[in-house]
Amino acid sequence: MQAEIHPVVYDAKVTCASCGKSWVTTSTKKELRIDVCSNCHPFFTGESARIMDIEGQVDRFYKKLSARQTYVEQQKAKEETASSPDRSIDDLELSPRATDALKKAGILSIGQILAKLGEGNAAMLEIAGFGQSSLTAMKKKLRSMDFEVPEVPDPPKPVKAPKAVEAEAVDAPEAEAGE
Repeated sequence: MQAEIHPVVYDAKVTCASCGKSWVTTSTKKELRIDVCSNCHPFFTGESARIMDIEGQVDRFYKKLSARQTYVEQQKAKEETASSPDRSIDDLELSPRATDALKKAGILSIGQILAKLGEGNAAMLEIAGFGQSSLTAMKKKLRSMDFEVPEVPDPPKPVKAPKAVEAEAVDAPEAEAGE
């Protein structure tokens, strides 16, 4: 073995700066100062686990609870606005021509459309620029949005007699008069 290659070992006094506890150990230094010891460190005292368990669990619970309540409130508001008759006619995504025709006629909300449909299909078809295909597309979209579309039967059209029958009816009295 080589001489004088080993360090000098002392009985060192260790002092904790947090709690002031001191003890003796062996070291290459005569005195040691540490920030935290096993007497005051939260891990060794069990305080860290207790604090973390109590505060952490409660905070996590309230965080989850508030997130759930926020989610439920958002879903409820979304459902209410989805079935609201105050929604704009732009939500129907009709053709630009049909949308413009409805706006020019003063119909700006879905509630106004449903009221107009209550008068019958003819009332909607009287709007300039709004035709049968737009009416059909609008009804399909309203049903897909879970609105109840009123079905008012249109008044029956007057029956016109065929022209051939009219001609025979006109000729028949002349024939009887001529006999």
